[in-house]
Amino acid sequence: MAWLTASEGQTVSDSAATIPNRPLRVAIVGAGPAGVYAADILTKSNEVKDGHVEVSIDLFEAYPAPYGLIRYGVAPDHPRIKGIVNALHKVLDRGDIRFLGNVTYGKDLTLHDFRAFYDAVIFSTGAIKDADLNIPGIELEGSFGGADFVSWYDGHPDVPREWPLEAKEIAVIGNGNVALDVARMLAKHPEELLVTEIPDNVYQGLKASPVTDVHVFGRRGPAQVKFTPLELRELSHCKDVDIVLYPEDFEFDEASDQAIRTNNQIKTMVNTLTNWLVEEHAESEEPSSRRLHLHFLHSPVEILDSPETPGKVAAIKFERMELDGTGNAKGTGEFLEYPVQAVYRAIGYHGSPLDELPYDARRGVIPNDGGRVLDADGKPVPGIYATGWIKRGPVGLIGHTKGDALETIGCLLEDRLNLPPAENPDPQAIIDLLEERGIEYTTWDGWNRLDAHEASLGAAWTADGAKDGEGAGDGIVRERIKVVPREEMIRISRG
Repeated sequence: MAWLTASEGQTVSDSAATIPNRPLRVAIVGAGPAGVYAADILTKSNEVKDGHVEVSIDLFEAYPAPYGLIRYGVAPDHPRIKGIVNALHKVLDRGDIRFLGNVTYGKDLTLHDFRAFYDAVIFSTGAIKDADLNIPGIELEGSFGGADFVSWYDGHPDVPREWPLEAKEIAVIGNGNVALDVARMLAKHPEELLVTEIPDNVYQGLKASPVTDVHVFGRRGPAQVKFTPLELRELSHCKDVDIVLYPEDFEFDEASDQAIRTNNQIKTMVNTLTNWLVEEHAESEEPSSRRLHLHFLHSPVEILDSPETPGKVAAIKFERMELDGTGNAKGTGEFLEYPVQAVYRAIGYHGSPLDELPYDARRGVIPNDGGRVLDADGKPVPGIYATGWIKRGPVGLIGHTKGDALETIGCLLEDRLNLPPAENPDPQAIIDLLEERGIEYTTWDGWNRLDAHEASLGAAWTADGAKDGEGAGDGIVRERIKVVPREEMIRISRG
């Protein structure tokens, strides 16, 4: 396979030539947090600071804008998103890392291209697809992937502008942060989202939703949930949305008790949930117009249609679970059905294969050892590295991504004297190739133009007292409104 060669006509065995006395040319494919952190860590490494290594880094991104999953995979009302974007912005705004957006690996540039212009390539392409849920009925109309819904409400340029929000009762399967984001966005009144950067088509779509009840289902108990206290508390901030819990779901085994005693995060979440359970039964005089139900110990069995609506989601069937003493759950043989008209699976992301690179389909990752990409025989491929979710799988928070990048950069620096040298390391050469191929690449200056434009859209909306009178007089201030169409993003970015 092509990825087994260091470059055209140069095999792995003869690729250990020393890099000449020039900056080490490094390409990073993917400008989300993993890619930006990798670039930042490399520029701040002791080897670079001490002057032993000089680096020249190009950061490539398939979208016209940077930030990856932070821009297109996190709910717009997430309380930490702004701080993360600011931190990433500071790194790229220094000027020592070149951003090249709207360049797709495998389409615009091949592995051979990267080999020709760079001494090392780091893949940080993340994971954007939904993990599969193999149960009967998953293909019914009204059954959706949570990641697809996230892409829609985050204004992803490559997904349809419309989303079928027609269900009154909705099931969300999963007990991680993405499941909570999806449930919160479905249940929240869209007027509350006007202070975020959501595009107008998303606001209008959510506004037309007839939803009354959103049910979140987890397979294990309250002490085994995978979301974080911050995400959980966000649910209680939704106006006119009641949180509904069920006493029979609050089952704790020995492992649960141990986790609550020894893990402050788990203790905090269990306390929050049990407090809500108590408060719910104490305050039920004025029910809200929408309800967000949290269910535990439910394992999905089948998504059902009905004779009245064949081919469309009409209900979902679960097996009731019980904890087995170790924190794991086992089936009880009791089955429950809930009437719903839509089902969102949010059980995790899955990485996608990349052209000319090895791929572990089961885990959705590039096989690697500490970030060094491995060939079919388990041997490192010189000069090719991975970091982030495509390296370790879609688990962990932003902090884990930094540790991930640190490990990968450490491997690259260890290997630096044995990297296959680029045939044409001139930084202008890759620009010439992109222009020769007619690729409308975007730059950091272009992102600043798009950033300013999105801020101006927010300011204009606020100054007009809200577009078309929406929210006028409510004192809503919009910092920005996200541009959705890829063509418009490119046009604004390229001036």
